[in-house]
Amino acid sequence: MFGYIIINKGDMKFKEFDVYHSYYCGLCDALKRRYGKIGQFSLSYDMTFVVMLLSSLYEPDTELKQAKCVAHPFEKHMVRSNEFSCYGADMNVLFTYYKCRDDWEDERKLSRFAYGRLLRRAYYSICSRYGAKSKRIAGLMREMAQEEKRQNQDIDRMAGLFGEIMGEILAARADEWQESLKSMGNFLGKFIYLMDAYEDIEEDIKQHRYNPFVKKFESPDFEEEVKTILTMMMAGCCREFEKLPIIENAEILRNILYSGVWYRYEMIHQKREAEKEKREGGQKVKHA
Repeated sequence: MFGYIIINKGDMKFKEFDVYHSYYCGLCDALKRRYGKIGQFSLSYDMTFVVMLLSSLYEPDTELKQAKCVAHPFEKHMVRSNEFSCYGADMNVLFTYYKCRDDWEDERKLSRFAYGRLLRRAYYSICSRYGAKSKRIAGLMREMAQEEKRQNQDIDRMAGLFGEIMGEILAARADEWQESLKSMGNFLGKFIYLMDAYEDIEEDIKQHRYNPFVKKFESPDFEEEVKTILTMMMAGCCREFEKLPIIENAEILRNILYSGVWYRYEMIHQKREAEKEKREGGQKVKHA
């Protein structure tokens, strides 16, 4: 369900990209230090955004270093690490464990079952460290899985559950910014959940898998309705973001929120439109 909160590299300065990439490398480094190579496999751009957002808001002491890695073996690159790199690593592994478990229960994917088993020790360690937060996330994940099994087609309800999960993740501290971060995460989580459903709808229908858009997909207004809902979610997310007193990395974060998040949507939408035109063209030729 991750992979949507990314940068628009074409609209980013080289220096900004280097800064963004240094947070990505910092998260990767934290995953390796805390959970080994198994943890590194869970690395995501979405959690990189969370790390950068929280780092920019709270401005913690941050270690800067240059390093080589398997992905970049020939030249050193900048790595930024702080307490939120570790927090992001923990949340990344926690969510990945739940996703592996759901994929096994829903689709019997052996690879996800095996990966989940490898993450089990890390999962229990994270649960003991975060207590109430991990319990709330676990409860929401469990509720979402139950509603999916019931084939719940209430889009607001289903997206809202994942929104609450993202709200818990973004609200790393109980302080004056907690409610704004929760609200921002709520909108962002809804966007991620609905984007995932939008991307998978055709394959889910073929495979008889759950998708909250099943009833709406045949509607002639489906594409327009989805775009409207997604736009509303990101408008709410951006509104909450602008309330935060963020100066450092603000333009990079805006690049992601105002532009980068739409990259996958545009790609999927254009592909569907091209396939639709091809089908309609074929039908015209057939009737001619």
